[in-house]
Amino acid sequence: SGTICAKQAKFFFDALGMEGDFNASSGWLTRFKQRHGIPKAAGKGTKLKGDETAASEFCGNFQEFVERENLQPEQIYGADQTGLFWKCLPSRTLALETEQTTSGYRSSRERIIIMCCANATGLHKLNLCVVGKAKKPRAFKGADLSNLPVTYFSQKSAWIEHSVFRQWFEKYFVPQVQKHLKSKGLLEKAVLLLDFPPAHPHEELLSSDDGRIVVKYLPPNVTSLIQPMSQGVLATVKRYYRAGLLQKYMDEGIDPKMFWKNLTVLDAIYEVSRAWNMVKSSTITKAWRKLFPGSEENSGMNIDEGAILAANLATVLQNTEDCEHADIENIDQWFESPSNDSSCQVLTDSEGAEDQAKPAEQKLSTKTRKTELNPEKHISHKVALEWTENLLDYLEQQDDMLLSDKLVLRRLRTIIRRKQKIQNNKSH
Repeated sequence: SGTICAKQAKFFFDALGMEGDFNASSGWLTRFKQRHGIPKAAGKGTKLKGDETAASEFCGNFQEFVERENLQPEQIYGADQTGLFWKCLPSRTLALETEQTTSGYRSSRERIIIMCCANATGLHKLNLCVVGKAKKPRAFKGADLSNLPVTYFSQKSAWIEHSVFRQWFEKYFVPQVQKHLKSKGLLEKAVLLLDFPPAHPHEELLSSDDGRIVVKYLPPNVTSLIQPMSQGVLATVKRYYRAGLLQKYMDEGIDPKMFWKNLTVLDAIYEVSRAWNMVKSSTITKAWRKLFPGSEENSGMNIDEGAILAANLATVLQNTEDCEHADIENIDQWFESPSNDSSCQVLTDSEGAEDQAKPAEQKLSTKTRKTELNPEKHISHKVALEWTENLLDYLEQQDDMLLSDKLVLRRLRTIIRRKQKIQNNKSH
């Protein structure tokens, strides 16, 4: 209706940071969405249908292109983006009453954008591209962005804009693909398959200097049918991320409110990077079946990794205090919960502000810190945790540290937090 269109237009108008009253016609809103690659939203309870005719035609044309250019699966790439609620636990399983009662508590509404990119063999997975609103969130502290396990960008809107995507393509995608293909003894020639172009620059603007690495766009309304990253890859990343987040929550053994307070977007970046690394090459290969039907192998071995992961987590939860009522259905629904809610908020510059306002009694004075650092003195969990945090900050500033080293230290931090929680419970 006209009223709904006006509300939508006002939302986009505000998202652009523009002020003042604004009333838009239906035609203006339609053209606005087309220019910025904003898909038409389905009504509540409806499911968008793909254009099967367009998908079938594209598959035939794409296969002809691959044969004509003599491209191997190693030279064919796909990329797609999705929103990720980086603070998310299964609310029906855990006691998260604080989400509704605590002032300013927005954990389930905070979102970042991630983009996965890999070739058809699944053997070359580029680092995740992560987009947030803040240029440098407070949680990053003194970290060098180039040392993160992901490629991080910032922008005000909730979609990856033309300029950001082009920068990613030219500075990260092309060089990494050239390096990979060279290591395999293949011609440095490749194609990147992307969604319908309004959200990205035109094909002519996306190619390597020598023109050997190019982009091909899928036609409109076929993403759910043949876009490789949407055939289970993005969903698997989210499953592994949420499984890791839940495991972290159980390992730390603290209440949800404290868990959210400790969890930062930097933690989320490491967790989602770990999740992407866990996605098997076979999962990615299967995702290309609809584009290359003849390449199917072991078609009978179609094990649902997500279902297995949900069952394992439910079993663990049932043996965890306060989580005895967890069931597989709840965990599986949590895995499948949508990430495209228009009400979510992308990471803002205020993230981590609560950490900046810690009570004075929580901060050790210089004199006290020097005493605690004396090897002959007993080292408290509180001080051990502070040392660990400082060491993590140090590692983020170094450009020669391995991701595995950082993950080990983060695991140690989780153990120390749990020990501190147990000690606090005993003292009470």
